[in-house]
Amino acid sequence: MGADSGPGAPSAVPWHKVLYKRQLFPDNYVDRRFLEELQHNISVRQYHYRAVVRETGLIAQQVSCVAVFLTLWSYMEQGDLVPSTVLWVCLGCALLGYRLYEILGRTCVRERTRLADLQSVTIFLAFTFRFSPVLKTLTESVSTDTVYAMSAVMLLAHVVSFPYAQPSPPGSLSLNAALFGSVCLASRLPGALHTFTMLSCALLVFALWPCLLHRMREKAEWSFPWAAGLVCLAGVRGLGSLRPEGALLLSLALLTLNLICPLLLVHLQRHKDNIHGPWDEAEIREDLSRFLS
Repeated sequence: MGADSGPGAPSAVPWHKVLYKRQLFPDNYVDRRFLEELQHNISVRQYHYRAVVRETGLIAQQVSCVAVFLTLWSYMEQGDLVPSTVLWVCLGCALLGYRLYEILGRTCVRERTRLADLQSVTIFLAFTFRFSPVLKTLTESVSTDTVYAMSAVMLLAHVVSFPYAQPSPPGSLSLNAALFGSVCLASRLPGALHTFTMLSCALLVFALWPCLLHRMREKAEWSFPWAAGLVCLAGVRGLGSLRPEGALLLSLALLTLNLICPLLLVHLQRHKDNIHGPWDEAEIREDLSRFLS
């Protein structure tokens, strides 16, 4: 990159920043005006701590959902929970959540009817109940340690790949990972009814709850922090009833996600330095939609 005062740079002939014109200057030559167009942080987004904490609440509650699911599975494996009782509780929560979802979406255009929703739920429950004995014996030839390892990897993949920006409906990768991990864990329960109950809980926790929570964020913003906080509290309390050290680790993880990570983001954002200048690629800012119609 040359300069006006560099050796061999002609000064009598003006230089033009064009490529279609043959000039006496080398191809990599620039004059002193090159850095005059330098700009710093023209598109850097400024974050506010409270807003970032609010957004990270979605991640914290999703981690807590996994903790709640694992708590239910552990109690069912130990025989402390009866599958029929859990099914009735899940049914009540599903009906209550569906009604709340409808109330919050009264101003929205319905894409599906109640009959279509009922058909989808009926088909899922029928197939799951019919194939529960098969799912129960699906991993009999696999060691328990391997099943637990696969479940942990799948639930971790669910949390990592969850579409937090648009959680309704949940992403296919995230939902499939959660259901696969649920099948692995359900195969270690005592009976086929336990397996059916566990998969129904997985559908409620990993598929339906994110849709309701997203609707609450859109239509009733004040309710989102309370709902996320209750889920986090349920996750900590559930793990605490099983292993106090697990509740402690989960509490530390949630505090890190909700308080420390946003603080680091806001603090490090002040040191961000993006430079823009004539070397950047050209951006078309004009609306070209009229040429596409």
